[in-house]
Amino acid sequence: MKTLLRPARLAPGARVAVVAPSGPVPEERLQAGLDVLRGWDLDPVVAPHVLDRHGTFPYLAGADADRAADLQRAWCDPSVDAVLCARGGYGAQRIAGLLDWEAMRAAGPKVFVGFSDITALHEAFATRLGLVTLHGPMTAGVDFLKNARAQEHLKATLFAPETVTTLASGGTPLVPGRARGVTLGGCLSLLAAELGTPHARPRARGGLLCLEDVGEETYRLDRYLTQLLRAGWLDGVRGVLLGSWERCEPREGLRPLLADRLGGLGVPVAEEFGFGHCAGALTVPFGVAAELDADAGTLTLAEPALR
Repeated sequence: MKTLLRPARLAPGARVAVVAPSGPVPEERLQAGLDVLRGWDLDPVVAPHVLDRHGTFPYLAGADADRAADLQRAWCDPSVDAVLCARGGYGAQRIAGLLDWEAMRAAGPKVFVGFSDITALHEAFATRLGLVTLHGPMTAGVDFLKNARAQEHLKATLFAPETVTTLASGGTPLVPGRARGVTLGGCLSLLAAELGTPHARPRARGGLLCLEDVGEETYRLDRYLTQLLRAGWLDGVRGVLLGSWERCEPREGLRPLLADRLGGLGVPVAEEFGFGHCAGALTVPFGVAAELDADAGTLTLAEPALR
């Protein structure tokens, strides 16, 4: 797996567009998030349909065409330096095929931030644009708004990425060892759902795979992991980093499943890296070369996430 193109870091005064590719966005949380961004001396602009609600499917932030148009317009606007997702939910998969990837590639690289359902777009940005993206907190996310650690780590990644090139785990190794590879991953259920689509990687070979999820029964997590294994998607993966499993079975109950499904890969597996659906979630760049030391509980990037 090759490293991807790194966008430029942000500077004070940078213009950032906020989009809603997936679920509906509460206005009060959006406004609170915009205040945080303005406090960082950024100039946030809200895409036209961010506060829309779909007339038939209330779990979508407006019509597919409108959500796609917001993302594409923001990406292709030369005055915009970064595109930040307002929240996850569901819906990113519905717009991946509506985007003009050639036009977005021609617009050049810029920063893209999101997680959860946005995993589908991380995959598409990697395969269609060859671009490093940031798996990090979203502008209207509760955990982002109420947690200084999440805010500060994202801010440091955006403005001074050389200061956050090592991420530390709070747990012990599920499988010890060291490995080098290129970071990728996201929400486990979305990675499984993306199998076989034209916007997803054919496999994780050569990668350091970051996995997390939220609100899933253990048998469903088993099914997602088994699906990835049976499809050969995990063949050749170099290492695995596990993030948060919020509203899933407690960690002591999940460990046997994770050991059963991932232990046979013969690669280091490290737990509790603090990314995903959790308070104080760290920002993890996807598409950069890094070294995982499961024994020490560290992920060390070979270079900063952004130029």
